[in-house]
Amino acid sequence: MKKIILAILFFVASFSFANAQAKVKTTKKKATTTTSTSATATTPATKTKVTKTSTSSKHLKADGTADKRYKENKTSTTTTGPKKKDGTADMRYKANKKK
Repeated sequence: MKKIILAILFFVASFSFANAQAKVKTTKKKATTTTSTSATATTPATKTKVTKTSTSSKHLKADGTADKRYKENKTSTTTTGPKKKDGTADMRYKANKKK
């Protein structure tokens, strides 16, 4: 009898764990712009393209931020103080601590 009860509990628990990992769908709201017809009708030739220029235009994440997996997007932290044997900064010294 104990084996049956344990088997039923295990079976029920497996479904609760599977539902705990369910993905929640999120909807992104798109920004809507309203333009007046008189403004677009009078100056259709004067529209210019606005382009973003960045140093790492090739390696961007979906949200538009720089992807830190690539060398050109990483920020380097150089220290002037003493280093440990493995080459990292020795944080016991004041020169290596963040200000």
